[in-house]
Amino acid sequence: MAINLDIDPDVFNSIYLKYQFNNNNRYQIYFGGSSSGKSVSLAQRAVLDIIGGKRNYLVVRNVQSTIKRSCLNEITKAISGFKLTQYFDVNKTDMIITCNLNDMQILFCGLDDVEKVKSITPKKGVITDIWVEEATECDKKDIKQLDKRLRGLSKVIKRLTLSFNPILKDHWIFEEYFGIWEDDKQYIEKDNASILKTTYKDNRFLTADDIAALENETDKYYYEVYTLGNWGTLGAVIFKNWRVEDFSDIEKSFDSYRHGVDWGFAEDPFAYIKSHYDRMRKRLYICDEVEAVDLLNSQSAPMVKERAGHERVTCDCAEPKSVAEYKTLGINAKGAKKGQGSVEYGIKFLQGLEIIVHPRCKCFKAEINKYKYKEDKNGKVLPVPVDKDNHLLDGLRYSLEDDMKQASVKIFK
Repeated sequence: MAINLDIDPDVFNSIYLKYQFNNNNRYQIYFGGSSSGKSVSLAQRAVLDIIGGKRNYLVVRNVQSTIKRSCLNEITKAISGFKLTQYFDVNKTDMIITCNLNDMQILFCGLDDVEKVKSITPKKGVITDIWVEEATECDKKDIKQLDKRLRGLSKVIKRLTLSFNPILKDHWIFEEYFGIWEDDKQYIEKDNASILKTTYKDNRFLTADDIAALENETDKYYYEVYTLGNWGTLGAVIFKNWRVEDFSDIEKSFDSYRHGVDWGFAEDPFAYIKSHYDRMRKRLYICDEVEAVDLLNSQSAPMVKERAGHERVTCDCAEPKSVAEYKTLGINAKGAKKGQGSVEYGIKFLQGLEIIVHPRCKCFKAEINKYKYKEDKNGKVLPVPVDKDNHLLDGLRYSLEDDMKQASVKIFK
């Protein structure tokens, strides 16, 4: 069954109509600043591709728990905005969207469930499109595996699409794909690859308040990356004493775990972190994490209980009701003491350790990689950390506050 679509072109940003909707390059990069309309436009394209009957999508983020609130919601809103709701079955539990006209599908999955990614298959035909949202969160090997998933007979060219804010210029994505890029261009394509850079100026649907918030950003790094959409450099990065290493072979010997929780719900996520502290060697192993939005305490408590058992869990004391509720839910919870200067002291303590991050802790890796000090308008580094994207790090500090009392603080070289 086919339908005639009569969609007002005013629902699109013109830059994406020009460079995205008829783009059949195998590798497609959409990067730039915040609020540039990248995700909205890719969601619109996915809906129109599916209803066209020739494409199946796999939409991916690094961590599955972040998908419902981001990509799934954007695509659902696009369906509604096009007034096509009657033609789609949206299963938010299984995270599958099916077009009732042709059985083509949009499937969703997180890279933290590798086996599911390997086995996921659409109802009809093959996966023709993989869209990786916030691709800078992902490891190179995971993206390479996704590329291999684009196989099988298809009437259309298969496409791997990456969308992201350009957080750090030394990122593997820059090294892998930006050899063709020219800084004076907004769009370029070569050798079956294309790159489009957009900023808030390309999004005509923003309010005056939205624009003012971006233009008035005072931190140099955040202004360059999230306002101007340029690749960032982090001269003021706080932690350099860490590495990623698979230490699964020695985990069974760990007997000194620390557990921390930073409360969150909507814009700020709930964050739990588990670490093993080797005091003699001043070595901290980051073992496990949970980070998700829209979790009630009753939903996050079982996740924490599974990882912490009856061990002490130190929580942000800013929500005493949540700490009390955790206790009723069987968590051995206590509120962190915090206090004036606790953030700076905790940072110095962590700088004095050798920090080893297990590959499974992808959210923590993303946090520690870009956690930085503030800079003034002249680029002078200030001795104050930027209070953004630090929820797991906050939880880690809470979990180690008793250890900090027993230690003298020295900077790890």
